[in-house]
Amino acid sequence: MSLYLHGLGHFHPETEITNRFLEELDIGTSDAWIMERVGIRSRRTVLPLDYIRETRNRNPNEAMEAAVYTHGETGKRAAEMAVARAGIELSDIGMVIAGSSHPDSMSPADACYVAQALGLEVPAFDMNSACTSFFAAMFMLSGMGPGALPDFVLVVTPESLTTTVDYDDRSASVLWGDGTTAAVLSTKVPSPIEVVGNALHSSPAGYDKVVVPVGGHFRQDGRTVQMFAIKKTVRLLRKLQGAYTEPDRRFHFVGHQANLMMLRTVCGQCSIPHERHHSNVADLGNTGAAGAPSVISMNWDTFGPGDDIAVVGVGSGLTWSNFMLRIGAPS
Repeated sequence: MSLYLHGLGHFHPETEITNRFLEELDIGTSDAWIMERVGIRSRRTVLPLDYIRETRNRNPNEAMEAAVYTHGETGKRAAEMAVARAGIELSDIGMVIAGSSHPDSMSPADACYVAQALGLEVPAFDMNSACTSFFAAMFMLSGMGPGALPDFVLVVTPESLTTTVDYDDRSASVLWGDGTTAAVLSTKVPSPIEVVGNALHSSPAGYDKVVVPVGGHFRQDGRTVQMFAIKKTVRLLRKLQGAYTEPDRRFHFVGHQANLMMLRTVCGQCSIPHERHHSNVADLGNTGAAGAPSVISMNWDTFGPGDDIAVVGVGSGLTWSNFMLRIGAPS
């Protein structure tokens, strides 16, 4: 079935966690150490810096109360941008799907919070697949017949992963940032941007490699996960290159925003030139499910007819996924 992207939007909190701030926490890290290993200069957070400084977020259950934004609020902001770019009205949205690595609550769904904030009375539910939540929603929608869906579906990926970080743990502290992305999609109404090449894979045998427990801190088997992410991203990207590279079109790459060093390794192995690789992890950190789509949203006005954007995601599960955005002439 055809799936079309009509608009993307993003939102990142104003508060910045710089490498200097992390140095001042005295947890055995430095700007040089961070840049050498992950290439991240700064991240955004929904938490006040004083809260992090004073508590190190030792009790993640208290972080929800300390947070400046809820997922409903960040989802609303990202969605309003996506709807405006799509050139439709909020009332045209007939369904809301949300996905996250760490929902604001187990019940109700984050999608209900977002829909309520937007004033929508439509079906709303979550499809959580951690960092691949956006990909999972795209995969599901691309396999559904137009008769099963409204004209426009809103997919939102709100992430506030800094609320799960133990700020005494330097390995986790340097990685995570907060952000939200929203997309307006349709299986019925064509747009110049078609979603093709959808694929979703999982190996549940690796379920324990990346974990955010309820009421607990994020933890992962860092080396294993990084090697998995590089291997799967390279494999998926090469497959997309083989299927969609055409001499009269421009092939771009956007990967899961885990860390800059990983992405550079992938680009090297797949011969992606610097000008065709797009990322925001250096300035925003790993924003989980919001990462890859937020890169495209932040470059929304730079892409145009003739551009093909290969998007690859990896994450907890373990799960890996991909799709292509093919941009043609306006209809």
